[in-house]
Amino acid sequence: MISKSNRLYFIDAMRAWAILMMLQGHFIDGLLNPAFRDHSNLFYSIWEYFRGITAPVFFTVSGFIFTFLLIKGDKTGFDNPRVSKGIKRGVQLILIGYLLRLNIWGLLIGQIYDSFYFVDVLHCIGFSLLGIIFLYVLTTNFKKLFPVILISITLLLFIFEPNYKQLTHAYLPESLANYFTKANGSVFTIFPWFGYATCGAFLSIIFNKFKNYKYLYPIAITTAIIIGLGLLLKSSDLFLNLARTTNVQVFADLFFNNYLFIRLGDVFLVFAVFMLLRNFFSNPTLLKIGQSTLSIYIVHYILLYGSFIGVGFYYFLNHTLSPSIVIPGAIVFIITSTSLALIYENKKVVIKSNINSIIEEFKEGSEPWLVFTFKLTKQYLSKAKHSALKLFRLVKD
Repeated sequence: MISKSNRLYFIDAMRAWAILMMLQGHFIDGLLNPAFRDHSNLFYSIWEYFRGITAPVFFTVSGFIFTFLLIKGDKTGFDNPRVSKGIKRGVQLILIGYLLRLNIWGLLIGQIYDSFYFVDVLHCIGFSLLGIIFLYVLTTNFKKLFPVILISITLLLFIFEPNYKQLTHAYLPESLANYFTKANGSVFTIFPWFGYATCGAFLSIIFNKFKNYKYLYPIAITTAIIIGLGLLLKSSDLFLNLARTTNVQVFADLFFNNYLFIRLGDVFLVFAVFMLLRNFFSNPTLLKIGQSTLSIYIVHYILLYGSFIGVGFYYFLNHTLSPSIVIPGAIVFIITSTSLALIYENKKVVIKSNINSIIEEFKEGSEPWLVFTFKLTKQYLSKAKHSALKLFRLVKD
């Protein structure tokens, strides 16, 4: 029997790898001078390809670990404590996503900038978790349907992506439409990215079902390699043959822009690599990084994009650096963001306790003033009401 901690080492390692890849990707992409973005350069092409793997891996792993924890207990439906925790987590991610795009200077002049409503990775992961919970609760009495629905959603979202990606959803308020279209500036959208999360959820159910099987990892690694290479090398040919055979346009569209299934193939290969090397992922710092992805993401976003005040590295160095500066800069940025986040994680309980103490002291200190202000306001409102009634002769002098 394989212990639970060993089973999850490779997942935490994958999350750590994905968040570190995201940090360097955002830093280099945001600060590298366009003159050096040469697709004929082998090193740049390799970097760009691997940068494209990061988000699919992150979404898939998020769906995997969340669902793995969701289904591991004996309780089901709303009786499962993971449901309420998951709802709280999903809403928290969405709120943090908006908070990171908030500009204090705009608030001071009574303005909320359009970028506040752009949808990013945290929004989509938050809604993905809520979507998985909804499907889990919906299929409480039909447990075998849960994995079928999950993988069906992945396939449907990926196959019909050419049909819905051009829709601007102008009939919706822009803040809501941003969840479904990039036309207004959103970085991510619910569809098709929810498909990677549901695929991860499906894989976690399969993994959990065979968790005690003696040859779990050999079979899982071999299967992941076969599926990964198949999607990577043969899925485009499959869609071309389907287009020729059926004359269905969507298959032809998929052939010409088959990035979703190719990236899914990359995800399976990444899973295979990390499962293969799972025995090397016991370093506490590495595992802590994998468990602290939200804090790392928040710290990197503030430093790079200047959340709240609009001043970060991107503000000063937007697309201005050469590779000789941006590469070592990315390394320093990764170390700094990760270190600050881990320091916060280690001190999180103390920090939250101090913040709560400050809030309580503020409440106690301000309570007399609030009572006085309330009474004073009540008196003025009463006098104002009486004066208005006299003005319109509804009461006598």
